[in-house]
Amino acid sequence: MKPKITITREVFDDTIDYLKQHCEVDANQADQAYSPEALAARLAGQDGLMCALTDKVDSTLLARCPTLKAVANIAVGYNNIDVPACTARGIQVTNTPGVLDDSTADLAWALMLATARRVTEVEAYIRKGEWTGWKLKQWLGVDVHHATLGIIGMGRIGQAIARRAFGFDMKVIYYNRKRVAADIEQRVNARYVNFDELLAQSDFIVLQVPYSSATHHLIGARELAKMKPSAVLINSTRGGVVDDAALITALKAGTIRAAGLDVYENEPKLNPGFLALNNVVLVPHIGSSTEATRRAMAMTAAKNLVAALTGAVPPNLVRV
Repeated sequence: MKPKITITREVFDDTIDYLKQHCEVDANQADQAYSPEALAARLAGQDGLMCALTDKVDSTLLARCPTLKAVANIAVGYNNIDVPACTARGIQVTNTPGVLDDSTADLAWALMLATARRVTEVEAYIRKGEWTGWKLKQWLGVDVHHATLGIIGMGRIGQAIARRAFGFDMKVIYYNRKRVAADIEQRVNARYVNFDELLAQSDFIVLQVPYSSATHHLIGARELAKMKPSAVLINSTRGGVVDDAALITALKAGTIRAAGLDVYENEPKLNPGFLALNNVVLVPHIGSSTEATRRAMAMTAAKNLVAALTGAVPPNLVRV
């Protein structure tokens, strides 16, 4: 008998075709988000769950799903899943690292360039029909080339961001919980500094750390005050790493120049203070959103789930 699985959000047809070769599939191709109660009901008698980062898998849900054996997250982060609670129940948890590194790094750079050159501001200006001609001091931005790039979090994505700085002749510094190996530093041409040094020296600061209790509000009022008034902050990692209210206050006051954001606290709810600001670029959590990458993420999650339910070791098993 094939194991039974539930997919919480719409995925690609080839992903479902692959899963149907190995499992009985309950797929939510209507893409209507399940409430916790609805998800628990769908998981009655199910062996596996393929979920998105918007799905909360906690001890309350797990208590209602005694047959569950595996949870495959379609994301590299897994702060939506209580991994210790799953492990205590013998439930395997997997994620999708690696396949989204370059696309996410590209998006961080898109935010950096758009923010530095005020792209969203000037596009709105043109669309309103307000452009009447060229002026020497019109819409002045800041240069990315030759600037100092500070990366907080030098994992795979952080390294991909650093590699892209070569073409802009940037000085790259980084802070990481643990200093990376010397050969990695050499490969990405990055120098390790302490946290406060990075805040003070960087023209552009890019965050690439996972969200946890240890990184909650890693950037708040104290940290923003240590940055240059000309600094640009990019958050393309997880909401909650930045204190959004403190960032809005800093952007209003000119404590820093600008910000580019892909993620937010309590998303998809957005602090309305951001909408009143011109010096922030806002995009809706699209870091990995290219067709090739999202297809690869879905298929990676599917292969993880099949492996977990057929007695193999999942390629991307999350361990605690």
